[in-house]
Amino acid sequence: MANNYFVDRQGFYGPFGGAYVPEILYKCVHDLQDAYLPVIESDSFREEYESLLKDYVGRPSPLYYARRMSEKYGCRLYLKREDLNHTGAHKINNTVGQILLAKRLGKTRIIAETGAGQHGVATATVCALMDMQCEIFMGKTDVERQHTNVERMRMLGATVHPVLTGNMTLSDACSEAIRDWCCHPKDTFYIVGSTMGPHPYPDIVARMQSVISSEIKWQLREKTGRDYPDYLIACVGGGSNAAGTVYHYVDDERVRIVLAEAGGAGIHTGRTAATMHCGTEGIIHGARTLVMQTPDGQIEEAFTISAGLDYPGIGPMHANMARAGREQVLAVNDDEAIYAGYELTRMEGIIPAIESAHAVAALKKMTFRPDDIVVLTVSGRGDKDVETYLKNKSLAKEYGQF
Repeated sequence: MANNYFVDRQGFYGPFGGAYVPEILYKCVHDLQDAYLPVIESDSFREEYESLLKDYVGRPSPLYYARRMSEKYGCRLYLKREDLNHTGAHKINNTVGQILLAKRLGKTRIIAETGAGQHGVATATVCALMDMQCEIFMGKTDVERQHTNVERMRMLGATVHPVLTGNMTLSDACSEAIRDWCCHPKDTFYIVGSTMGPHPYPDIVARMQSVISSEIKWQLREKTGRDYPDYLIACVGGGSNAAGTVYHYVDDERVRIVLAEAGGAGIHTGRTAATMHCGTEGIIHGARTLVMQTPDGQIEEAFTISAGLDYPGIGPMHANMARAGREQVLAVNDDEAIYAGYELTRMEGIIPAIESAHAVAALKKMTFRPDDIVVLTVSGRGDKDVETYLKNKSLAKEYGQF
């Protein structure tokens, strides 16, 4: 049935989704549910949003034929270059849209969570553009391993709050941002960075990121004569770049969707972020989805070399699609991701974010036919991860030779 993978009127994707929020946020969330579609479907919003995507973000992002990688993996591999966007990742697509929504709703203060820092940078960027107060919550662990992005946020005028709870990574930053929202419900807009959180955030973020697959359709037609690939590949943590990559193809059964989540040290080690392999149904940050949790429902810590995939849940859209068999999900371990990052760097001259390297690593786990058209989204650039690559180069050497 068409569109059965999209959100329903109650805010659910099959059994997943909804809005499980504290009473103090009930009015904020329900006001947003009532307001978001009329706003983002209005002509004035679309005109301003599309103008900023073109002239400020630099869209469309290129669809690049990766010749050497195509030869190695026996397919026709195209890379969707979200790393070439302003601020260096796909995150800016979403923050531009949400800041415009926030302004139309009369909000004056912006908060956000961030892991790898790209969403934090993108949020701080649009706040500087729109002259709005910006507060970013980031786990102390991520503040240390992504310090360059922290300084970029501060340069842009944002206040960065290191979060000291839990293992001090993305999940803890989300929790702290929600606590802040509870304290400032009237003037504050929470720009959620991924397809997670209470309804309508998973739908808002997916719609903002759907520009990725919209461009893929016409770019593929120009390059190959048809507007669909045989395979779509993306990394997945909360799920925003993956949602944008697949959005216009979810009902096209000709297209196989393959997502790479962070296996960490391995899905059987207890040190992993592979939620769709290891998670069970539960509630995290306002939505029912798949969650890594103990038998009594306590959230378990996620472990991965990738700050942007270091989350013990998954967006409800992807939980539903994976459960229904529409998405094939591969667990990519740290060593495989580091190797893949070096591989793309050496073979195509493109240094990917560690997050994106997980998607590249999926190629080695798949078998293609020579005429298969494969589109892989490079969700971000690897400038922020150079120290991590250098520190863990031995992992790549242990995994394989370049």
